[in-house]
Amino acid sequence: MPDVVALGELLIDFAAEGAGEDGYPVLRAQPGGAPANFLAALAKYGAKTALIGKVGADAFGALLLDTLRRAGIETRGVVEDPEAFTTLAFVTLDGRGERTFSFARKPGADTLLRAGEVDFGLIGEAHCFHFGSLSLTDEPARAATRAAAACARAAAACARAGGKLVTFDPNLRRPLWRDLAEARRQMLWGMGQADVVKLSGEEGEFLFSAGPERTARILLEEYGVALAFVTLGPGGCYCATRRHSCTVPAPAGIRPVDTTGAGDIFGGAAVCRLLELGKAPEALEREELADVARFACAAAGLSTQRRGGIPSVPGRDEVEALLAGARPSFVSSL
Repeated sequence: MPDVVALGELLIDFAAEGAGEDGYPVLRAQPGGAPANFLAALAKYGAKTALIGKVGADAFGALLLDTLRRAGIETRGVVEDPEAFTTLAFVTLDGRGERTFSFARKPGADTLLRAGEVDFGLIGEAHCFHFGSLSLTDEPARAATRAAAACARAAAACARAGGKLVTFDPNLRRPLWRDLAEARRQMLWGMGQADVVKLSGEEGEFLFSAGPERTARILLEEYGVALAFVTLGPGGCYCATRRHSCTVPAPAGIRPVDTTGAGDIFGGAAVCRLLELGKAPEALEREELADVARFACAAAGLSTQRRGGIPSVPGRDEVEALLAGARPSFVSSL
């Protein structure tokens, strides 16, 4: 029985590693996709995980499935499509390790997942169901995602009733949306399905024209979210429930080389700690809330010192060593 099931894209990131004599980038292929990165963190820290999605019946699809299995992620929910290519993402990095994406996805296999191909049994078995916005960009994957979220919500009303936890990451990728107004509508729909939402400060500005504290307040008060994380890159994280809130700084001494997947790894690490605590999100005490955010910030920060998404997840011993060496304080807001 899986602890966490995620639905969404599994793809190849081609990351630039310098340029050739003619100026064209030299690219390194790496496994990725936000839900896969998210699950890789959970699996690394001991959770049982499974992915629902679609890849092409091609060499990259086979490589990705093998990578998931070696990472400890169950793959029986991943469909291989002989009529579509595995989705490809091309990542360029600036001098701070910040990335820009371009996609070969017109269509990519991940967008072609149908509701009839979703393994609803996996969702019913799991303690937590996770999804993001990239599976909402196109049909039929949008309908499949909505059906999966409905299954998760029906399996147990919400974490507050002791049932299944639903988590969502809007993960804005502007080039994948034909219309940013539609992007906002779909992301807001996702917020309304979730008990836990992790989004970046940039996404809070896009969705609500708001800073971290107001973004979290909107999620809690208007969308029924029980726990909101607003990640701030080198600024750490602001997190809030209806009872408590705090700001946790990023670990000191981190020099990023590649931020690909850092937000996903934050999310996976945070959900792992939440499951380990065994408490509903709204029942967390202030120090427990800060503990979850500290662990997630440390995992995400360490991941930026390595390249890629799935391959960059640090071990628990590395995270705990970082926390033990410089236990970050937190700033109480409530």
